[in-house]
Amino acid sequence: MSSSNGDAAETVSPRGWLNTVNPVARIIGLFLMTTPLLISIDWVSAAVALAFAVAAAPLSGLSARQLTARAIPLIVAAPISGISMALYGNPEGREYFSFLLAHVTDNSIALAMAIMLRVLAVGFPVIVLTAGIDPTELGNGLAQVLRLPSRFVLASVAGIRLIGLFIDDWQALSRARRARGLGDHGRIRRVLSQVFALLVFALRRGAKLSTAMEARGFGAPGPRTWWHTSRLLARDTAIIVACALIAAIAIGVSVWVGEFRFLGVT
Repeated sequence: MSSSNGDAAETVSPRGWLNTVNPVARIIGLFLMTTPLLISIDWVSAAVALAFAVAAAPLSGLSARQLTARAIPLIVAAPISGISMALYGNPEGREYFSFLLAHVTDNSIALAMAIMLRVLAVGFPVIVLTAGIDPTELGNGLAQVLRLPSRFVLASVAGIRLIGLFIDDWQALSRARRARGLGDHGRIRRVLSQVFALLVFALRRGAKLSTAMEARGFGAPGPRTWWHTSRLLARDTAIIVACALIAAIAIGVSVWVGEFRFLGVT
């Protein structure tokens, strides 16, 4: 298993401090930081957690442009979730607009703001903490730190490495269709056809990779050895503790200012 990752090397600065942290520690920290945010629907805890995540963003090694590009799905998803909550949230307080089942009230607007911030607060740490994770290092950590089955680990590493090829395949398909004069009209139809072609490529490549890995003994029973040793160091523990503290501070501040709203109380 090679320890290099060309895509990560091209997009993430090697000077990012988080790149020196064990990937398993980053995933555990991400779980500890974001999961408590799901028990409450309030804007305070989400805003506090988001502020910490933004402050820690430079540690990922990503530039502001790269962070913005990776956050585009969040920027699109947050308003969509907020609009639906504003229209169909529990109607309480002053009503500003109503149409059939849609009611825009003080409570629904407050819920919409909270949901939008929560989408960002849960999604942005994923961008920061997973930036530049090397699949091989992740596999070593999953096998040696979390003691997961080797077959699952090897399959996961292979799958992660294949994800980066989807972009190259998509670009190659686009160039090929334009060269044949098929990519100039009907954008929706072109996208659907390319998605189907990409699915076919993925299935074929997955089948070939599975056969190759079986032929090389990756699916053999019994204990496996690993080239690199993976263990949690002091900085890894510090990241885990810091992420847990961020979640505790966010929930604590929300309770202190009286904005905490338990999940389901809308």
